[in-house]
Amino acid sequence: MTNPALSVAMSVYNGESHLALAIESILGQSFTDFEFLILNDGSKDGSRAIIDAYAASDPRIRAIHRENHGLVVSLNQLVDEAHAPLVARMDADDICLPERFAKQMAFLSANPDHGVVGTWTSDIDEYGAPYSIKGADHPTDHQAFIAGIGNGPMLCHPSVIMRRDLVLSVGGYHAAFKHCEDFDLWLRLAGITKMCSLPERLVRYRHWPDQVSSKYAYIQQVGAAISYLAYLERAAGRTDPTAHLTELPPIDGLNDLFGREGVAAAVRARVVPTLLYSEAALKSEGYTFIVDYVRSGGKANGLWRTTARLMRIGEPARALGLAFTLATS
Repeated sequence: MTNPALSVAMSVYNGESHLALAIESILGQSFTDFEFLILNDGSKDGSRAIIDAYAASDPRIRAIHRENHGLVVSLNQLVDEAHAPLVARMDADDICLPERFAKQMAFLSANPDHGVVGTWTSDIDEYGAPYSIKGADHPTDHQAFIAGIGNGPMLCHPSVIMRRDLVLSVGGYHAAFKHCEDFDLWLRLAGITKMCSLPERLVRYRHWPDQVSSKYAYIQQVGAAISYLAYLERAAGRTDPTAHLTELPPIDGLNDLFGREGVAAAVRARVVPTLLYSEAALKSEGYTFIVDYVRSGGKANGLWRTTARLMRIGEPARALGLAFTLATS
């Protein structure tokens, strides 16, 4: 397809367990004027065979196979190769309801001042059963989006449709913000367009142990905190020191990067509360991050309860280490 109205961008890495359902939910959309780009990012499982089988049966699918380069490179390649002015994101483990594209395309047609529109989601576990989470739904107007922008992801990445020219105009996804590349993109787009989500649950969003937000919680939260500080720099009319980075510096290098004292401390204070309920973070680098934060004089609010949580998840040595740090700092 050379002139579709919409390009669907899906990156796949070892996604065979849920891939067929995800592909079928795209092919079953009531809105049909789209090309479907599926990039196999060097999968070692059966993903390639699944993709090729569907591509052979539906001419809208364009299969791209190459060695592994990671999600950020894959997303930028998909946006670059898209033929349509609008790009819909989709992950290989989620499921779209049939009216998703039709409703989002209608919204963007009626609201040309909006560059990105997502949808609300219903949450499922790895087996497709309902998955209960706490938290508010994503903002349904741009004013609410801006008001809550410092509170974390304001859009569900695999639910969005975005205007390709705007994404390209801000440099696409930035490699420095690995595992939070979507949040960083929304913050950069917030300065040039409006964004919101439709108040309808048009995507079934899957939670399972191998997803990025579970496996890389610590890296994700540190990157998101730095991205938010970069957003504040731009909002204040200052130069964004992260704009041309391909990799973020260590926390202790942030004062030099931003050219003032207190930036590293601000990032630590912002990140610690996001790690306290993440089992993956508490079992990995997040634990050391929390201990270093306390030793550097950070507030201990809620951290005694974290020692009990460490015991419950089978980390008694870390629980004792944190308790000792809290008692002696």
